[in-house]
Amino acid sequence: MNQNKKAFTKEILQLEDVGAECNRIVRKLSDDVYNRLHRNGAVVGISGGIDSSVTFALVVKTFGADNVLGIILPEKDSSSNSALFAQKLADNIGVKTITENITGALQGLGCYQRRDEAVRTVFPEYNPVIYKMKIGIKTSGLYSNLPPLFSLVIIDDKGNEQSKRLPAAEMRQIEAASNFKQRCRMAMLYYHAERMHYAVIGTPNRHEVAQGFFVKYGDGGADVMPIAHLYKTQVYQLARHLGIPQEIIDRTPTTDTYSAEQTQEEFFYQLPFAQMDLLWYAFENKYNPDEVAPVMEMTVDQVRSIFVNFERKFKTTEYLRMEPIRE
Repeated sequence: MNQNKKAFTKEILQLEDVGAECNRIVRKLSDDVYNRLHRNGAVVGISGGIDSSVTFALVVKTFGADNVLGIILPEKDSSSNSALFAQKLADNIGVKTITENITGALQGLGCYQRRDEAVRTVFPEYNPVIYKMKIGIKTSGLYSNLPPLFSLVIIDDKGNEQSKRLPAAEMRQIEAASNFKQRCRMAMLYYHAERMHYAVIGTPNRHEVAQGFFVKYGDGGADVMPIAHLYKTQVYQLARHLGIPQEIIDRTPTTDTYSAEQTQEEFFYQLPFAQMDLLWYAFENKYNPDEVAPVMEMTVDQVRSIFVNFERKFKTTEYLRMEPIRE
């Protein structure tokens, strides 16, 4: 092991001084918005999730409540809890919010119709009035060193669930149609930012950026991303320091994209955040699987397989992080 590299432990991602890290983010955010972007304040899309809540609190700490606008962006598939938690957070902090329901815009773009068309290719009986749907990834494939297999799940109004493997063409169509949601939200955030001469503050964390769990020019579209360097467990460390309501801290992170409730782990990450954070840190910092395995209580082969999975995700989503190619 490199002499300058820390020994790999389960505490390696614990921030030494959470308050100092918050203050550092605040100073940089202020400089970015006022001195680099020359904007007068900030717009944040708030969903009641941990990442947007921490970002929102940091933004208010930076600019003051009077120079921040929170935008709540529900649509017909959103959980009602998302708007409730988002509004509660804004009320606690004392920030004005605007609710923009984007269902009509999505209907005009054919978001739901295009998605449902692909779902019916797999399940001809699918009717969105009767069924809810979601996409899942099989955790069992995590150690196979093979690309992930996705499944389509539909659940009827009696709770009966059916699942089938999702073919690539239908998968792409469902994702492409669903991505209208994030792109509509981005467009709405920029509308309000431009009319107020504010900056749009993005909420992705380190995993979402590095593993490609975002929509290009959707939730990946922002002027500043102040927590994009933080692992998920570090976001929770900031949340406790900033006084984020406990019910938001305790809430299971979801995609809030499909009509059936779905966790981020189920849809994309395949691992619990506390475990994934440490493994991703080890992968990024090139720790030997022999050192990582006993700490994580895993076999060396399991750690190697997860590293292969991480490498695949990073490479296959690289185009999402690319700037436009210019001559």
